[in-house]
Amino acid sequence: MIKKQPLMNNIILQILIGIILGTIIGLYAPSAVAPIGILGELFVKALKSVAPILVFILVASAIANHRGTGEQTKSFRGIIVLYLFGTFSAAVLAIIFSKLFPVTITLPNAEVMDTAPKGVIEVLKDLLFKLFDNPVNALLEANYLGILLWGIALGLGLMKASDTTKSLFGDLSSSISSIIKVVIRLAPIGIFGLVTKTVSENGLDIFVDYAKLLGVLLGAMAVLALVVNPLIVFVTTKSNPYPLVFTCLKESGITAFFTRSSAANIPVNMALAKKLNLNESIYSVTIPLGATINMGGAAITITVLTLAAVNTLGIEVDLLSTVILSVVATLSACGASGVAGGSLLLIPLACSLFGISDEIAFQVVGVGLAIGVIQDSAETALNSSTDVIFTAAIDKRHNA
Repeated sequence: MIKKQPLMNNIILQILIGIILGTIIGLYAPSAVAPIGILGELFVKALKSVAPILVFILVASAIANHRGTGEQTKSFRGIIVLYLFGTFSAAVLAIIFSKLFPVTITLPNAEVMDTAPKGVIEVLKDLLFKLFDNPVNALLEANYLGILLWGIALGLGLMKASDTTKSLFGDLSSSISSIIKVVIRLAPIGIFGLVTKTVSENGLDIFVDYAKLLGVLLGAMAVLALVVNPLIVFVTTKSNPYPLVFTCLKESGITAFFTRSSAANIPVNMALAKKLNLNESIYSVTIPLGATINMGGAAITITVLTLAAVNTLGIEVDLLSTVILSVVATLSACGASGVAGGSLLLIPLACSLFGISDEIAFQVVGVGLAIGVIQDSAETALNSSTDVIFTAAIDKRHNA
């Protein structure tokens, strides 16, 4: 049984207080918004600055110190398969929800952003270019695919290094994890600033126009979390999946909901995996990896918002197009940044499949940002908690 976490419960209460105070100040004290908003900006910047080096060091250290058996290697492969299959299932589920509950959106005059890649070939090209990015640039730009590749490469290179060198990387991993725990501990203050600024700029009516769209997104995520993922776990373990699912949603999902960063939630997931008595040589690799490629929530966001734009513009979508969209959404989701709002910037990649212009596609991104306070939080909670769920499922299967 998982013990309660008084400190984390205290943080959640403080976050809720911050949301309430931020809403009140955002509505009734506009003169105080600017200085308070800086707190939110600093919090986001802190997350973005620490998360890339965290993933890099964690992956490199885990692989360098890995002394897995053949059975452990088999477990690792099984977890990767679940990650990819789960993300693809999420994209398919999003298409089903979009067909059952078609929505349209009012496209506002959004600020035009950088030009997005064109078509499937450009999507694949972009992903490959991210993989083989310069390691320094990958860290600076928070390119998690590039960070992941260089972390794996460095880890493999260090497998034959001395025990002293391996120990150094282990110490670095622990130190950086401690730093990001401090950042998470400051979440109530940061979220207080973010909510104050958001409510001041958009008011309480910002979610009214997009309530149906948000309902489709959250509905699909709920079905993925409570039906599809448990079904995958049941097929994998041949046992009741819900005790594991509910534990992970509570211990990992709630924290990720408020921090809105899969990468920043890695230490929480590592601690949860340890409490579940999972194999450390496995979860020390798969948890950081999952923060990069296990993105079911991101696949739902990309797919639902793309099809909302398609419906708005009256574009006909055939079966082949939906299959291609599922694959592209899966690949795009795997390349989503592990920080808040990372999936939204990949929507233009999926929109390009249907000939939707960059200008309109980025207006869709603007809609996503408007509902992001809820959408991105739910997406991150789903993504991060599933990392532990799938890791635990394979661990249980091979230790049954």
